[in-house]
Amino acid sequence: MSTLLERLRGRGWRMTAQRRVVAEVLSGEHIHLTADEVLVRAAERLPEISRATVYNTLGELVALGEVTEVATDGRAKRYDPNAHRPHHHLVCGGCGTIRDVQPDGDPLAALPASERFGFTVSDAEVTYRGLCPACAAGA
Repeated sequence: MSTLLERLRGRGWRMTAQRRVVAEVLSGEHIHLTADEVLVRAAERLPEISRATVYNTLGELVALGEVTEVATDGRAKRYDPNAHRPHHHLVCGGCGTIRDVQPDGDPLAALPASERFGFTVSDAEVTYRGLCPACAAGA
């Protein structure tokens, strides 16, 4: 069973067939699907699921803090179920693949006080960009 499904059940979230399928599609590691990709995969499991249901369910999951939206380079938003473990992203500039990474060190410590402009910094989102092995091989 996916961690996302377990978290949702633990919260008492009403688990309709449509919501369950969306949560199942988002299960696993390094999942960063667009809403349309979620719809295609959900429809393979539950053909009657509608676009509106998928979009509404994704919106609810984001509002609950169970899924985060990831946007890179003006591409479509992607949905990341790894919302409860701090991490950064590694993005391929060729194919758009996104991987979760946990580098050593605290990214907040890397920002000197002189560059904080009086802000109380509570979080950092770091995106590493490059080429995945497949794209690098074709370059």
